[in-house]
Amino acid sequence: MPELPEVETTRKLIAPLLEGRTILGFEYDPSPRYSALEDTIGLTVSTLSRRGKYILIGFEDSDLELIVHLGMTGGFRPTPDKHTRVTVHTGLGHTDYSDVFFTDSRRFGKWRTVRRGEYAEMPTLHAMGPEPLSEDFVLEDFVEAASKAGTVKPWLLSQKPVAGLGNIYADESLHLSGIHPESRKLSRAQSVRLFEAIKQVLAKAVHAGGSTLNDGSYQQPDGNPGYFQLEHRAYGREDQPCLTCGEPIYKYWLGGRGTHVCAKCQPLERS
Repeated sequence: MPELPEVETTRKLIAPLLEGRTILGFEYDPSPRYSALEDTIGLTVSTLSRRGKYILIGFEDSDLELIVHLGMTGGFRPTPDKHTRVTVHTGLGHTDYSDVFFTDSRRFGKWRTVRRGEYAEMPTLHAMGPEPLSEDFVLEDFVEAASKAGTVKPWLLSQKPVAGLGNIYADESLHLSGIHPESRKLSRAQSVRLFEAIKQVLAKAVHAGGSTLNDGSYQQPDGNPGYFQLEHRAYGREDQPCLTCGEPIYKYWLGGRGTHVCAKCQPLERS
């Protein structure tokens, strides 16, 4: 957490607070997690885009780019609180000064200024696969890669076959497609089902504003929760009946990640 839907929701809601505004300064915790932020002072924000789980802030008349990764508990808030780690001071011309607040209770978020597109020091971003809700996510490419894949859930979480999937939406996509998380070398039929499930799950989750779990760590920047957790079919539903067949969802650990499965709907088919 946060994953693609939460980051996309965050991006959309903070874009009006930053686009067209000039960076006047920062206040932040001394930490290597916040690198070269001052290089952007005096620059005017032109765009906020997203790549996987990263927010990319572009600037007018500059080849610099400010990369924000929310980590496990990072997010933006309308007012500061005890977990505020970065405050961005902005202005519109010589008037209309305002601040944007980044809060992060567990301190795993990262901010870094780089030359646009130069991500070699951020290997996950550098090697990231296609965006699943864009035309770059091509069925035949996915089918080909999945036919050679190792254990499917860690493969999805690597960000290489598709950008933005984390633990929640991998579990949801695998359940919807009827594929066990330990399946390997997917058949064409499995790959097609998974391809469509990924797009469907993520599109619905973005529309719902992401998922706010019991710990409440993710909120939309306006303070409202996300609502997709109300539509989860697998994640966080251990011991509850599968919405497809009624068998209880069970939870186990795979690659160090809590994993939610229906044994009946997601049989393990060894290749």
